[in-house]
Amino acid sequence: MPEISREEVAHLAKLSRLALNEEELDQFATQIDDIIASVSAVGKVDAAGVKPMSHPHDIETTMRADVVEPTLTAAQALDQAPEVAEQRFVVPQILGE
Repeated sequence: MPEISREEVAHLAKLSRLALNEEELDQFATQIDDIIASVSAVGKVDAAGVKPMSHPHDIETTMRADVVEPTLTAAQALDQAPEVAEQRFVVPQILGE
């Protein structure tokens, strides 16, 4: 017995502002029932003792040490700029403001 009727699909389509014809209502009702059946089947799997994972395989991520290193000073960063004002790069306006 289907869990989603075509009337419910029509109601959802109206709420979503989708225009569906009669054939699409039947098609989507069937597809939604298939999706619900698949999700229900997954929910019936005995997962006791299985730890939740974000990926199907263990992933080893390589992390580098978080070390503070010296960077450019403002003067060094700006010394090759074509135009500078108030310790900032001057760029052409693109929005005309």
